[in-house]
Amino acid sequence: MKKQLIYYPIREITCLLTGFLVLVAVTQSNGQTKVQIKGDKFFINGQATYSGQAWKGHTIEGLLMNARLVQGVFDDLNPETVDRWKYPDTGKWDADRNTDEFVANMSQWKAHGMLSFTINLQGGSPEGYSKNQPWHNSAFTAKGELRGAYMTRLKKILDEADRLEMVPILGLFYFGQDERLEDEKAVINAVDNAVNWLHNHKYKNVLIEINNECNVRYSHKILQPERVHELILRAKAIQKEGYRYYVSTSYGGKFIPLPNVVKAADFILLHGNGVTEPEKIVEMVNQTKAVEGYQKMPILFNEDDHFDFDKDFNNLIASISSYASWGYFDFRKKGEGFEEGYQSVPVDWSISSARKKGFFNLLKEISGY
Repeated sequence: MKKQLIYYPIREITCLLTGFLVLVAVTQSNGQTKVQIKGDKFFINGQATYSGQAWKGHTIEGLLMNARLVQGVFDDLNPETVDRWKYPDTGKWDADRNTDEFVANMSQWKAHGMLSFTINLQGGSPEGYSKNQPWHNSAFTAKGELRGAYMTRLKKILDEADRLEMVPILGLFYFGQDERLEDEKAVINAVDNAVNWLHNHKYKNVLIEINNECNVRYSHKILQPERVHELILRAKAIQKEGYRYYVSTSYGGKFIPLPNVVKAADFILLHGNGVTEPEKIVEMVNQTKAVEGYQKMPILFNEDDHFDFDKDFNNLIASISSYASWGYFDFRKKGEGFEEGYQSVPVDWSISSARKKGFFNLLKEISGY
């Protein structure tokens, strides 16, 4: 069969190309990831997360399974302690390498069904748990201004999360580092600057956690349980083009949120640290729903250092059995190798250890990915 060549006038070709470019532009614009909360469910780009998925009789649809990966933008501005975080292969710390390796592994986490992660502008303990924190890890200056290098690293992570349709939980403050801000005015300034930065970059896939464990050793009263709701309301009130961020805060392990936070927050953050019996996880969820001011909203564990992923019932399974999202928290224990843990610095961000594989393999099964 003889092929027939079709010739178009230049004007028509130009119109076709213009139409193609317009189509590409619309596709790119509509491709921006957006998180929504409807009742007690999370939605990404208009669709409930894990749509239609159930596991062993437990509904997964609308949950936001996650991990505590707070050191993604970590750095140490204290020259006396920075050598603690040397990479084993180079013998030195490298903040850009840390973020680049974080970004390089995000698609693997998503492929196992992890849709969210907590990342903090003041990190977490790079030793797992620690009482004293001589290191200086803060994206904020003493007056609450943003440090450019930190925000450049954060942008890399949020851009990739946007591309992958993931929903980061951005924590602003961490106890042990909050005293780096000189006064309450600086704390308020930091909240305003961080939220406005998110707005200016037009992210719509980010949830905000004002501070990690507000009831643990904070220097500034406005970051403590009695007043932290003021910052939740302040962050919610910052709107641009009709859009605002969903905001909450968290408490230490086993602690049930107080009414002032429950009334102000858009979603509830719980921590399972110290909860050694999975049944107690279910109790925490039920107790949270009984707090004064609770309305139907998502309940989300974003920190739990218990594993037992090979058992029939563990904290993760207990959480989803009560229709609450769950977050994996793992740090390198004494004597363990570089591949262990996601909070201890330097971090191996790959799915490298037996614990990491246990979590991600179970998550993949539960999520149906």
